[in-house]
Amino acid sequence: MKNPLPVLYLVVPCYNEQNILPVTSKLFEKEIFNLIQEEKIDRKSRILFVNDGSTDCTWKIICDLSQKSEYICGISQSRNRGHQSSLLAGLMEVKDLCDIAVSIDCDGQDDIHAIGEMITAFQDGNEIVYGVRSKRETDTFFKRFTAEGFYKLLNWMGVEIVFNHADYRLLSSRVLKELAGFKEVNLFLRGMIPLIGFKSTIVYYERMERIAGESHYPLKKMLSLAFDGITSLSIKPIHMITGMGFGVALLSFIGVVWSVMVRFTGAAVSGWASMTCIICFIGGIQLICMGIIGEYIGKIYTETKSRPRYIISSRVGNGWADTRCLSGVAGQEEESHEQ
Repeated sequence: MKNPLPVLYLVVPCYNEQNILPVTSKLFEKEIFNLIQEEKIDRKSRILFVNDGSTDCTWKIICDLSQKSEYICGISQSRNRGHQSSLLAGLMEVKDLCDIAVSIDCDGQDDIHAIGEMITAFQDGNEIVYGVRSKRETDTFFKRFTAEGFYKLLNWMGVEIVFNHADYRLLSSRVLKELAGFKEVNLFLRGMIPLIGFKSTIVYYERMERIAGESHYPLKKMLSLAFDGITSLSIKPIHMITGMGFGVALLSFIGVVWSVMVRFTGAAVSGWASMTCIICFIGGIQLICMGIIGEYIGKIYTETKSRPRYIISSRVGNGWADTRCLSGVAGQEEESHEQ
């Protein structure tokens, strides 16, 4: 007996994408149609655009697209909450509607033809399929250096992450339901997904130039994302602070022994330079350590308040009513939806 075709939902976070959305939406829809014709996915498969509180015409475009195509639907967050929050909202929205979900950015840089390979890998028994860049020739030297340094830093800090993998991946409905059990408010999905486990594999693809518009991930956001990933999934910085404390304490002890020896040999020379250097060094170390500890305390503070990770204000397409709302609250069970 032939196995039933999987229902695929393509989850696409969008923020101020009015220039590129009309172009990439056609590419996504064409790929879904081709996969249906090739009998790789079921006809119930859909494309879900997630509007992350855009200030331009992104949501209006999504609404228009949903009226023109049965394959397109959309949800809109009540305000801008960031890429990770929007991605999680989309995945949680479709977890009870699909067999597999593929997350992809709206900019058209990720090769959509790799979705077919991901589906084949899923049919071979893999619950998670990571889309990984095969090379970075289209990046500038600075972009390539900082991006690769980002992954190496996270791995060195103890964060389990797939090298050169962003958020282009296939997840089975089983994985999505397990992901719903992760209740943290501070989201770093690239590090959270590997923690779920299950059989996984990698599909390599070539990343292309952005079709239109500008990237929403400059260096500042990349550094912020890296810091969030480290502080959300690793306590190695705390261990480093402890080691640094022991090192400074050892140097201080050596300094005390040296000063006592110099004092009794009569070779002591009064001066403020050495004392100032020592005070500044110790003060700087203390401030850095307090700052890192403060970041962890801040994370704990936001987690304990259990505020919503996302709030959906509107839905279009796929039979959803525009006025329905859903809050993705940590520790709260998401309601199911009618297809």
